Amino acid sequence: MAGIHITDIEAAINYWREQKPSPDGVTLAPEIRALAEVYALMIYYHHDEAAEKGFPPKAYDAWLGWYRTTADAPCIAICSTSQGDEECKGCGRTFEEVQYWPEMSPGEKRSTWRRITMIGTSWRFNKYAERARGG
Repeated sequence: MAGIHITDIEAAINYWREQKPSPDGVTLAPEIRALAEVYALMIYYHHDEAAEKGFPPKAYDAWLGWYRTTADAPCIAICSTSQGDEECKGCGRTFEEVQYWPEMSPGEKRSTWRRITMIGTSWRFNKYAERARGG
């Protein structure tokens, strides 16, 4: 089961803070309020992930609003899984992750992004970092 990491919730909250700033320094936009409730519970219970399935609908919609602004696939068009590697040297995904990427849920994709970013050894993060940035 895919989980939504607390850092993604923080990123989504910050995204909505930029999109819909508080008019008076107190009032929160509905998206921020929905995400903040989940965030607060995660902090209270010392959880760093919340299950994607069963995520409160308003919070999930707000999270998806942020998610749609992120890059979909970590691919940098140098795929070593097509050459038989179990893990792509270009993006860091496993053969199965590359193969099933279009079928993965947003939470599953973000979990994969988190793992490959934390490891940070694929060419996306060093040798071809400028290619990954699109420039």
